[in-house]
Amino acid sequence: MKQPRFTREQVILLIGDILTLALVTLLGFATHEELTTAGPRMLTTFFPLLLAWVLVAPHLQAFSPQAAADLRQIWRPFWAMILAAPLAAWLRGVMLGSVILPVFVVVIAGTSSLAILIWRGIYAFIATRKKWLYG
Repeated sequence: MKQPRFTREQVILLIGDILTLALVTLLGFATHEELTTAGPRMLTTFFPLLLAWVLVAPHLQAFSPQAAADLRQIWRPFWAMILAAPLAAWLRGVMLGSVILPVFVVVIAGTSSLAILIWRGIYAFIATRKKWLYG
């Protein structure tokens, strides 16, 4: 039988990451009081952020179910997002044909890495608890 390309845990991690980055994007537009008028413009932030994340995260094993379930490995997704943020800002700048403000890179790196850290911390806590309960 053919092995699945992605494990159930990896799919859960990716869906959680997508939702987390979508929330970061929504909160970013909300803090600029543009949430109700931004509409599809939000995609110019979300898609570059997601693409950069998917390109960088595997190199730090951020999608490894074993690493994701280990609280001592929580640095992996955090630093992956720190590294992905400049790429995301550059991709966004290319899409919009605009300059990349350094403050935007710092803010997107900080908020996204913190959000990923919180989500992955919750995941690791639940995964660890499941191990304790079910062996």
